[in-house]
Parts: sequence; structure tokens; C-alpha cells
Amino acid sequence: MKHLQYKLYTDLTINLCYNSPMNKDWSELNKTMQAQLKKAETFQAGLGTLFDLRNKLMNTLLSVKASLSGADFAALPFRNAAGNHSTTIAWSLWHVFRIEDIVAHTLISDGEQVFAARNYQQRINAPIITTANELSKEEIVEFSRQLNIEELYNYAAAVKASTEKLVRQLPFSAMKQKVTEERRQHLESLNAVSKDEESWWLIDYWCSKDIRGLIQMPLSRHWIMHVEAILKIRDKLLKGA
Repeated sequence: MKHLQYKLYTDLTINLCYNSPMNKDWSELNKTMQAQLKKAETFQAGLGTLFDLRNKLMNTLLSVKASLSGADFAALPFRNAAGNHSTTIAWSLWHVFRIEDIVAHTLISDGEQVFAARNYQQRINAPIITTANELSKEEIVEFSRQLNIEELYNYAAAVKASTEKLVRQLPFSAMKQKVTEERRQHLESLNAVSKDEESWWLIDYWCSKDIRGLIQMPLSRHWIMHVEAILKIRDKLLKGA
């Protein structure tokens, strides 16, 4: 049963990742980066492309912050839709950067997550430490209302900077390394991923990938998916206003 759930969830993730529309500029950067990371001679250029993509996406997130009120971050204009835009902007920001923090600092580097090291749970006023996959629509709205959005953006910036420092130090030879069983067990012990079936599959998904695969999904493609969802929510809110 667990294997079947994992397959269904990963199939859904792949479908959402690769069959949904994507900003052409971001799409081209993403494709270029993936090709560059496969070869030793273009590996460093690939990291540069990755950071360029992430900078563009972060600038987009900052523009969203400048265009909306605090209450907008907890709005749910697509409550009954299918897709990443059926959540809130606050939830999406939390979700993207909690996942990156977990993947980069627990599974790739076996270090301390930025979230814990800099006391971001208290700073953001977050009632949970997980990726928030397990929350219902009603819980997503209430969760989003509780968050300190300024500190949430500070957390996003801190995770981005720490991840990029970490990735810069990775040699090309590390790209084919898989997540060790010890690191998987350490992640499970942190309770950073809910044991709810809506969340727990993430650990199997991440641990099935090598380091290059983790860079290509949680650290890049995952950003694109959710930034595009955030833009869709923002545009709906601004149109309504």
C-alpha cells in the first residue's frame, strides 16, 4: 500500500512539474541548467545558470510582496481549483523554503537547518515545523493568518543564501551521490515532515534521487511551480481589488 501511494504521489508530482505551463525565460534557464550540470566541463556554468534562475524567481517573489497587503497572503481565491494555486501565498512561501531548508541542510549537507539555527519558528510565529503538506484548506488559511510575513521573507532569503553557499562547494563528483540511510533516518527523527500520508511520501521521493536530482527539483523546478502559482493568486487578487 505504501509503495502504491508513493508511486501515485510521484506520478502526480511529475505530471505537475513537466506538463504545466511555464514562464519561457524560466523554462529555458531550467533546461540549460539541467544540461550543464550533467557534464564536468559545464558544471560550474550550470551552477551559475541555477543561481541566475533563482535570483529571477526571488525578485519575482519580492515584487509580489510589494504589490499586496498583509491580508492578501492568507487569501484563498482558488479554493476549489486543482493545482498549486489552490493554496495561499503565505503557505506557498513557507512550503518552498521549508522543503529547500530540509533538503539542502539535512539531506545534502547533513548540517543544521536554517529554521532551527536562527529560531525562525518563533520569529515567523509558526505553529508547525513541517512542510505543511498535511494541512486542509481551512487549516491553510488559519496557518497563513498567523505567520509574520516579513520574517517569512527573511527566512526565504536566509535559506536561499545558505543553500547557494552549500551548492557552490559541491564538486561535480558529488552529483551522482544518493542520500545515505543515516541522513534519511536523521530527517525522520527531526519531525520536519509530517507522518500524514499527504506528506510522508516526500521522504521516499527525495531519497530516491541523487544530488543532481535534488538540485533539479526542490532547489529549482519546485520554485518555478510555486512562484507561478503565487503569480496566479496575486493576479486574481489584484483583479478583484
